[in-house]
Amino acid sequence: MANTTSAKKATRKIARRTAVNKARRSRVRGFIRKVEEAIASGDAALAAAALKAAQPELMRAATKGVLHANTASRKVSRLAGRVKALAV
Repeated sequence: MANTTSAKKATRKIARRTAVNKARRSRVRGFIRKVEEAIASGDAALAAAALKAAQPELMRAATKGVLHANTASRKVSRLAGRVKALAV
């Protein structure tokens, strides 16, 4: 358990950041799920729209440090490839 004042404050800060990051990660997963569901349904227009909404969310998560930048880019790239294959 934290003894010093600064350690106690650090613990509080970590708890706040964890809550924010958890919410952001959950939000990103929701956007990804919408794209996945649209791809599964076979609706190219809906999948493209969902991807267009998901891409900035993924990049925002990378900017905020919730996801690594390469992870976000990889996810966007793979989703974009799947949406493009659906449109053909």
